[in-house]
Amino acid sequence: MLEKLFKLSENNTNVKTEVLAGFTTFMTMAYILAVNPSILSASGMDSTAILIATCLASCVGTLLMAFLANYPFALAPGMGLNAYFAFTVCGNLGYDWKVALMAVFVEGLIFVVLSLTNVREAIFNAIPSTLKKGVSAGIGLFVAFIGLQGADLVVNSDSTLVTYTAFRANWHTEGICAVLALIGLVITIILYVKGVMGSILIGIIATWVLGMICQAIGVYVPDFENGFYSLYPTFAMTDFSTFGQTFGACFKADFSGVGVANFVVVLLSFLFVDMFDTIGTLIGCSEKAGFLDKEEKLPRIKPALLSDAIATSVGAIFGTSTTTTYVESSSGIGAGGRTGLTSVVTGLLFLLAIFFAPIFTAIPGFATAPALIFVGFLMLGAVVKIDFSDLREAVPAYLTILCMPLMYSIAEGIAVGCVSYVLINIICNAVCEEKKKITPLMYVLAVIFVCKYIFL
Repeated sequence: MLEKLFKLSENNTNVKTEVLAGFTTFMTMAYILAVNPSILSASGMDSTAILIATCLASCVGTLLMAFLANYPFALAPGMGLNAYFAFTVCGNLGYDWKVALMAVFVEGLIFVVLSLTNVREAIFNAIPSTLKKGVSAGIGLFVAFIGLQGADLVVNSDSTLVTYTAFRANWHTEGICAVLALIGLVITIILYVKGVMGSILIGIIATWVLGMICQAIGVYVPDFENGFYSLYPTFAMTDFSTFGQTFGACFKADFSGVGVANFVVVLLSFLFVDMFDTIGTLIGCSEKAGFLDKEEKLPRIKPALLSDAIATSVGAIFGTSTTTTYVESSSGIGAGGRTGLTSVVTGLLFLLAIFFAPIFTAIPGFATAPALIFVGFLMLGAVVKIDFSDLREAVPAYLTILCMPLMYSIAEGIAVGCVSYVLINIICNAVCEEKKKITPLMYVLAVIFVCKYIFL
């Protein structure tokens, strides 16, 4: 049945590989179970209700991706979008969280229409091949950067913005976490080189176990005030009674004092970031998995985009910010996941997490960091496919790669890449004998991105 449903042989994979890949993806994404409630609760929502909504939205979205598109991509409430929801829309602008949820719900409906009318697919296909390779490599660096931060190897700096951690000064917290992450990275690389099945997942678990041992002997010391918690999982059940506070709350939004124009601005902000984050993630993960065809198009892209769109609206009904395709899906792809069976495993684990969330939220950032850093390396390999002798193609790709980690946004990397691609080729077409054709949609995208920087 699984063979017929997910076409495992056709995709050169098997049940064991897909299951391990699904576990790997979930383990690298499990941090969202702790982070999303922490961020969204700043809007006034109940944190336990947010946790349940996060699990349900992730499960529904990921299963939709599995059964509609048969891709190993997982979905969950997006980082960045949740912060915009809580701190900008509900914080700085002062709107009620129910209004913000309604904006997310409407955004999802708009995406459903755009997906069914081929608009999002056309945008995906309009991005030049070289830029797609740049997106893949840029996401690799972005993922690795997230991993370095999760490992506490890279920390904030007043003078240089970021720097390496002070190992000795913070040895029992940041220092030992950074060292454990490096050990985990070495373990992951050795296992991967040896061809061990599930090497990335084993690396995560091994690093976590080493951390628990360090806590047991007093090398790692929890510091709750600064965000360093116990590494031991707790066995407690979730309070489901709180879910009624957020479920369907978007339909009870009070728009008095908000105004149509203000609501549209919030809606467009969610819409823009979600659209290009999703497209960028699909490009990067598909490039890594070898899903793109000879024309650099993604087969079954419409159901993939439709899954993402439906998940956004469903997530808003449950009570969470925009649900989107996760770049951490690349960890499961790196572990060999090639079909929707990987997503089924990940989705079911999110469902299971509702009942045993305290166990999964105990997975520390330094344990998943080696997976993200190593997967970043694997995705960076797309850079060798860029023709650096053609500067009209290579420079926009380079800017895309550069901006994703430095601007901390997949969408911004795509924006800079598209605008620079159009501008460079317009100028070169005017002064050079060789003319390069620019598709009309690329002009439209460039104008949209420029307007976004001016008006949003």
